[in-house]
Amino acid sequence: MPTVLLVRHGRTTANATGVLAGRTDVQLDETGSTQAVDAGKRLAAVPLAAVVSSPRQRCRQTAMAILAQQEVAADGELVVEPGLDECDYGDWQGRPLADLAKEPLWVTIQSQPSAVTFPGGESMAQMQTRGVAAVRAHDARLAQTDARAVWAAVSHGDIIKAVLADALGMHLDLFQRLDVAPASISIVHYGGPRPQVLGVNTLSGDLSWLRTAPPPEAQVGGGAGPSTT
Repeated sequence: MPTVLLVRHGRTTANATGVLAGRTDVQLDETGSTQAVDAGKRLAAVPLAAVVSSPRQRCRQTAMAILAQQEVAADGELVVEPGLDECDYGDWQGRPLADLAKEPLWVTIQSQPSAVTFPGGESMAQMQTRGVAAVRAHDARLAQTDARAVWAAVSHGDIIKAVLADALGMHLDLFQRLDVAPASISIVHYGGPRPQVLGVNTLSGDLSWLRTAPPPEAQVGGGAGPSTT
């Protein structure tokens, strides 16, 4: 099966001012634009079979920065995937995080997110279900033509954390233990008897080793690591 690179969008004006953007179309700020370009530079050594993005502008901007630095454009164009869209935070959208932290629901979000449904929005369980389904569907589609394909999915912090939790076999109630910074790259391989999480929240480092296929399953003793040739 292919390997997916889960890329969070770069920093936005909302991130910088402590506002929950949700599904509003905020843009990358100057720092976020630089972060997106830097992520693209890290991925330039990896021929991507596809770049798939949330519909939100901040994700599409990040995805285009990645595509622009591919020697051979992945399928030649960006694929927009509604399943990777930001969580529907409903009535919480657009409000300052400092105010939201005073809401009773905030404590549940931190301790038992599987029980959370945002007022006027979706539940966190629904968010995870659609995010995982979208990633796995694109992964399976690419596997039909190239089982060793590497592709990028550009999405949002909570979506990526939820997909990682699923791949790690973690209950959704534990997903707040994961951190996914702006423009970070996490790596999941769905081949073998179980998903393999090859990287979480990476912000720097050479990724050229992804040009070789990861091991089909976990190695006893940890294995020898990826080939760099």
